[in-house]
Amino acid sequence: MLDKEFFTEYGEASQYEIQEVVGKGSYGVVASAVDTHNGERVAIKKINDVFEYVSDATRILREIKLLRLLRHPDIVQIKHVMLPPCPREFKDIYVVFELMESDLHEVIKANDDLTPPHHQFFLYQLLRALKYIHSANVFHRDLKPKNILANADCKLKICDFGLARVSFNDAPSAIFWTDYVATRWYRAPELCGSFFSKYTPAIDIWSIGCIFAELLKGKPLFPGKNVVHQLDLVTDLLGTPSPESVARIRNEKARRYLSSLRKKPPIPFSQKFRNADPLALRLLERLLAFDPKDRPSAEEALADPYFYGLANVENEPSTKPISKLEFEFERRNLKKDDVRELIYREILEYHPQMLQEHLKGTDQTSFMYPSGADQFKRQFARLEEHDGKSARGTPLQRKYTSLPRERVCMSKNEGIDQVDKLEKRNSTSAIRATLHSPPRSQGCEELQISFRNASAVQNGSNTLKCSAPSLLKSDSISASKYIGITE
Repeated sequence: MLDKEFFTEYGEASQYEIQEVVGKGSYGVVASAVDTHNGERVAIKKINDVFEYVSDATRILREIKLLRLLRHPDIVQIKHVMLPPCPREFKDIYVVFELMESDLHEVIKANDDLTPPHHQFFLYQLLRALKYIHSANVFHRDLKPKNILANADCKLKICDFGLARVSFNDAPSAIFWTDYVATRWYRAPELCGSFFSKYTPAIDIWSIGCIFAELLKGKPLFPGKNVVHQLDLVTDLLGTPSPESVARIRNEKARRYLSSLRKKPPIPFSQKFRNADPLALRLLERLLAFDPKDRPSAEEALADPYFYGLANVENEPSTKPISKLEFEFERRNLKKDDVRELIYREILEYHPQMLQEHLKGTDQTSFMYPSGADQFKRQFARLEEHDGKSARGTPLQRKYTSLPRERVCMSKNEGIDQVDKLEKRNSTSAIRATLHSPPRSQGCEELQISFRNASAVQNGSNTLKCSAPSLLKSDSISASKYIGITE
């Protein structure tokens, strides 16, 4: 007789009740759902026809593997992956995440009154995540506001690791790959004009600098229409780069273009970002250094005076580099069935007892359990028939904005700290006056961000309040709860 708990585990088909579609794209559909076991709201991403193209399937494999290995409160995490009905024939994948409300692009668009404490805490979370990612020898390579999920409590999480790559110890310190890297507006100058570029983790630092500038300014800093226009915008602000910096750009056309530019003086950041915190601008200048060797690492940026009173190295964990064995498949010429087998092996990481059977070569019993994927397929089909809404459930109170293609969506509901820590700066600092205390409510500091959407307006308000961010308390990041592979 099979163990009862084992059978219960694979009764996952009834665990999630799908409510409504919250995003669609070329890669599939994202729906909100409720975990009937604990009442938690989650996001379920259905990825359609995974193996139609091997390159897309490999990207999905890379992302779900990285999200399993990178366990950090500022990075999205997969809660569960549904067991496919047959390991050798499945086409769709159902991935369960905790539900996040929006993304940073929508937050910036909907809020023209973000405060200095918002700016500081948002950047702190992004750099803290990047420190962890880079310590694993991972380059994200596509950081932009739409790839940063957000909640109204000001919590951010980096997502979409489909373009990420892992650098291994036996490889050169500067790695190059041949595929698409970074959306142009957030692409480091050393990458412009080349899809075969040599680069370092400093490319992610540049992207973070562009995102931070967008937070301060309320709109993209370098919205280039093409590569030449992109370089023009960068040099208009930073000035003409030195010949030494230009010489380090791999692409010959980009080097020739930059060398032909008339001499441009840099524009002071205080002129470009009026009324911004001088310490914020000083750090921004470091993040947006034209030459990658002049940009700080994420760890160095976290030690900047801008984060005085907020940063705590004990709450800014690193991790061990990812094992080369995890990404051995990158060195192989994979066929469709190879990728399917590798993805199935990743799915089994969320089904530990079946994983043990698989490793022992005795996983025939997998066909004895009902697959949640079949039930999900029917639920998603019913949603399509009812214009994206469940016929049984009521609509969500709020439309979840901007869940474009290739998006994963989740969050950890973590404690929120008081933002008075954001104001603990030297009383003699000239910039003290630029930090304003957020509104008080029941004796605690608050920040607030709003998401513009129809249902919020119908409810009489388009503003969502949130306690100011946390994870700054000494006990707020638990290695077992947030950082460890197991929980």
